[in-house]
Amino acid sequence: MISPDTPDTLTRPVSKNYRWLIVALLFTATTINYLDRQIIGLLKPILEVEFGWTETQFADIVIAFTAAYAAGLAGFGWFIDKVGTKAGYSITVVWWSLAGMLHAVARSATGFSLARAALGLGEAGNFPAAVKTVTEWFPKKERALATGIFNAGTSVGVVVALFIVPWILTGFGWQEVFWITGALGFVWLLFWLLLYELPARQKRLSAEERAYILQGQESRTEEKVPIRWFRLFRLPQTWALIAGKGLIDPIFWFFLFWLPSYFSSTFELDLKKISPELMIIYTATTVGSIGGGYLSSWLIRRGWPTLKARKTVLIVFALLEISIILVQFAPNVWAAVGLISLAVAVHQAWATNVFTLASDLFPKQAVSSAVGIAGMAGAVGGIFFPKLVGGLLDAYKAAGNLEGGYNVLFTLCGFTYLTAWLIIHLLTRKPKPVDLNQLL
Repeated sequence: MISPDTPDTLTRPVSKNYRWLIVALLFTATTINYLDRQIIGLLKPILEVEFGWTETQFADIVIAFTAAYAAGLAGFGWFIDKVGTKAGYSITVVWWSLAGMLHAVARSATGFSLARAALGLGEAGNFPAAVKTVTEWFPKKERALATGIFNAGTSVGVVVALFIVPWILTGFGWQEVFWITGALGFVWLLFWLLLYELPARQKRLSAEERAYILQGQESRTEEKVPIRWFRLFRLPQTWALIAGKGLIDPIFWFFLFWLPSYFSSTFELDLKKISPELMIIYTATTVGSIGGGYLSSWLIRRGWPTLKARKTVLIVFALLEISIILVQFAPNVWAAVGLISLAVAVHQAWATNVFTLASDLFPKQAVSSAVGIAGMAGAVGGIFFPKLVGGLLDAYKAAGNLEGGYNVLFTLCGFTYLTAWLIIHLLTRKPKPVDLNQLL
């Protein structure tokens, strides 16, 4: 009989199921997270008529979310490293679910801004908790794929919203959209509390799979070690993550919050009906998320150094993203759908690998904090970018050329990824992971 500790057994795990069940939980939570945040964009044409919003007022509502999201990312990143993944994830899901339901009682732009701020604070905990969970449950060679799968929930959540919002609106009203979707987080919470535990304490986990999970991790200790959070800002690895998220996240939020309105104004889409155009676009992000994670994992399995594999796929994606500037020349709606689908798929492939960089560069006791700081940078960018978007679109709308405003924005988006890659490359020329002792 072969011992569970032999190299052959460690290379090929006997049980593959449980860690992927954990990823399924992360994927579902991320899906609900993005379903809840996407609803405001889909309801925008309805709510702006009912409440008389301008583009600038809608931008202020988006900014309220992103500002709170920025604060929440830093806070929840630190909090989850401190209290652990199970408790930290539970608290963040309860928080954002209640905040999502509270949108139903808002009756003004100010009311929606307050509800969005509460939602942003709670939703900020999702990615720090999810990336930390992947770090705890996967060896390095599988982390990008696992991250890509759960990150696909960002796009699936949007696609689900495209189905569920028109369906609820047909039978009820916009208030019920918030009540029903907000309740989904509590359903997820029951499964999380029942199924999740650290690998060392998970009784449902086989000894063979537990050994495989620990193989290739930088440390086998799962104890919670208090780190000095501010020391992260002294490290070039932290600033590489800040660049990768800070410059790029605002672009994806632009895609999330303004694409429905873009297609409504440019191609006269009726957002009260299911939109195959938007469904194709947001489904493409799923392909990008999983494909981007698979690509860098494939390179690592073929013997590439981890950081070289991540940076290589990032530069490929940055070059592909330039294609978004061609949208202004699209002769019809389907040409625009094709170009934007490519752009959002490439974005998600980029995001998957930047998230995985955090688990590559930092010890797992600090991963949530590092992801929180990087996400906070993205949210800070998201505070300013919507203001630019709203002001620019209002100006072009007043001049009778709203489509021209979108063309300027698409061009700006296209070249930002190359800038972010260059900063990441310069800050990580010497691929050395952070030692835990640097943070104590």
